Amino acid sequence: MEWLNYHHLLYFWVVAKEGTIAAACKELNLAQPTISAQLRVLERSLGEKLFTRVGRNLALTETGRVVYRYADEIFTLGRDLTDALKGRPSSRPLRLNIGVADVLPKLVAYRLLEPAFQLSEPVQLVCHEGSPAELLTRLATYELDLVLSDSPIGPDVKVRAFNHLLGECGVSIFGTKDLATKYRRRFPKSLDGAPFIIPTANTALRRALEHWFDSEDIRPSVFGEFEDSALLKVFGQAGVGVFAAPTVIEKEVQRQYSVRVVGRLESVRERFYAISVEKKVRHPAVLAIADEARQKLFG
Repeated sequence: MEWLNYHHLLYFWVVAKEGTIAAACKELNLAQPTISAQLRVLERSLGEKLFTRVGRNLALTETGRVVYRYADEIFTLGRDLTDALKGRPSSRPLRLNIGVADVLPKLVAYRLLEPAFQLSEPVQLVCHEGSPAELLTRLATYELDLVLSDSPIGPDVKVRAFNHLLGECGVSIFGTKDLATKYRRRFPKSLDGAPFIIPTANTALRRALEHWFDSEDIRPSVFGEFEDSALLKVFGQAGVGVFAAPTVIEKEVQRQYSVRVVGRLESVRERFYAISVEKKVRHPAVLAIADEARQKLFG
């Protein structure tokens, strides 16, 4: 059995938190050569570099970030154990590391994650945003508990993970008061030639819209393509063009961006997935998210 030297891990943890060995020396009341030597021993035992130098400071390597996450959990649990033995109540919340795909509308992400805060046990939510490929890589190394996305993991992705469909809904078309009044007549045929702002090609919504445009022989005038769904809505709020968003957040979009519904496309479906390394989800906060989405949000 391989044993981990927790003294070395503690020194690493403090250096990572403080940012420099000099600052860690003051915290630990140890000499700099002692800490430097112990860090080298830890790196040799793990077979990986944990730090890289950036100017006068130390930055964690990719492996260092993984080790730091585990070290933080270990020493936080140790503090909780000490408190429990001394009869002190533990205030440590349940930690949930979530990856939110950058193509997912922020309002949808909020609605999906909201049930995690309604548990009787306090939850500390840590959200990471990035491309689906980047987040799935982090999921595979157990940096994340879950990834939320608008599309399932494909067979070409070399990550062992499981798709959990949270639900689906239709799509609503929004616009300013003037645009809504103009294009509501003869909807959806009125969208032919209408000024439209759309998501970029890497999103499921863009692909679904293009398929619907082709099937209905509708050719909107595309005034802009946006990767960030929130930025797209800001341009829609300014009247640049009409835009599409999931019907499930229809009220929030109208309220937040002062726009109106032009019409609804029920045949254009948006699907939302939770992706995990577990086939059967066990994390209580993730279970709450999935149950609320399936029974109420999309039910």
